[in-house]
Amino acid sequence: MRVVLLEVARTGATLLLGLFAGGLVFTVLAPSLRSLPGSAYVRYWQALNTDYRRAMPVLLLTCLVLLLATCVASYPRGRLGFWLVVAATLLLVATIALTLTALDPLNQLADSWDADRPPAGWADVRLRWWTLHLVRTAMATLGFVALLIAQVVDRAGG
Repeated sequence: MRVVLLEVARTGATLLLGLFAGGLVFTVLAPSLRSLPGSAYVRYWQALNTDYRRAMPVLLLTCLVLLLATCVASYPRGRLGFWLVVAATLLLVATIALTLTALDPLNQLADSWDADRPPAGWADVRLRWWTLHLVRTAMATLGFVALLIAQVVDRAGG
């Protein structure tokens, strides 16, 4: 039973964290977004906020629950695999904390702007968001990689 729980929870967590990290990486790999004029960028940012505000809480909280279940189920199977899952869990928690405390306030600020007349200094806010987004992307990607390595380690018996 514990093996089934481990497989289901880890597979689900890996899929959700991979989906999330992949979306973040895709944004980083789209440098043309940063060159959009103010009104176009603000419209894009506001549309993205609307979509992500609906989807991300469900995705990330489900992923966190699956990671916690994976921690519990992987504990007796091997030290390295367990600690890699713990690392992935902590990286996701840090990603969520950064999003809620730093990125979401910037998103809310951008949502308050008139897209036809972005405020003075809007580009500075965008730069701050991109910098924080790079940190968030690195943490989520490292968490995803840790889960992939945990899978390999577990299969190898470590």
